[in-house]
Amino acid sequence: MPEITARILEKIKKHEKIVIVRHRRPDGDALGASYGLREILRASFPGKTVVCVNSDSSEHLAFMGNEDAPVPEEDYPGYLAVALDTATEDRLANPYFASAGDRIRIDHHVDIRPYCECAWVEERRSSTCEMIAAFRAEFPDELVLNQRAAALLFCGMVTDSGRFRTRDVSGETLRLAGTLLDTGIDTETLFSQLNLDDFEAVAFKAFALGEIKRTGSGVAYLTVTSDVISRFGISQEDASASVSYMENIRGSIIWIAFIDNPDGSIRVRLRSRFVPVNRLAEKYRGGGHECACGATLYERSEIGDLLSDADRLCAEFKSANPNVF
Repeated sequence: MPEITARILEKIKKHEKIVIVRHRRPDGDALGASYGLREILRASFPGKTVVCVNSDSSEHLAFMGNEDAPVPEEDYPGYLAVALDTATEDRLANPYFASAGDRIRIDHHVDIRPYCECAWVEERRSSTCEMIAAFRAEFPDELVLNQRAAALLFCGMVTDSGRFRTRDVSGETLRLAGTLLDTGIDTETLFSQLNLDDFEAVAFKAFALGEIKRTGSGVAYLTVTSDVISRFGISQEDASASVSYMENIRGSIIWIAFIDNPDGSIRVRLRSRFVPVNRLAEKYRGGGHECACGATLYERSEIGDLLSDADRLCAEFKSANPNVF
């Protein structure tokens, strides 16, 4: 790690203009890493221009901050572009990354299609926010950690690790989280912002729990149609969060949510215990972590195909590991 992180710091110090980009449909880790790194660099190098420029946002996570004004396409050759938390270039929420004069990638996803020569990728990190926290901790005399940056990074670490419950959480994860907490983060407010839902979202959850089904081998799944989204007046984010409703079903080591997108495609969110499902996601135009990933379907008939594949994967894993639950 020291060689690549030192190289990244040198690039940051070299450039006067830096633009930070991340993946579309951002989660807490993407936003925490982007806005957290922006805070660190602005505090550390007040003379530099440091901006986050991406094409979308998150309604549920709006408390984390905002994007900056767009950078004209013709100005990108004068910027260092830093891509965070994004496995493949086509998922970036900024189409001008490749036009930047210099580029860096920092990510914890499986490196499917490398797209940046200067890349720091650690698949076993619990989050990209953990990597940014580690980056700052490696250079404490040059990188400033203020309370706002710490809160953003902590939020991303909390959300992407499932409240520090995923298999990638290590002692180092918790030690870094501790350094963030030492800045005086208001965790009560933070967790209230993360956990409280609108009444419509709660009503939708009550409905959705009654719609969960299971395949023969125990794959739990839920389909959220556009009609249901309209009926309950929920956002796409609220609909997508329904995948978490199935995580505690005994015997369902794979669970999947199918959510209608406004463009007619279907967003697939896959989660699992023990059994890797990222290869399954890749088969259906997706990818991600071993046990938390996503895919996209363009025909409703593909739902049955994906469920059949997931059911077979579940059956094979249970047969070889009879003590899973």
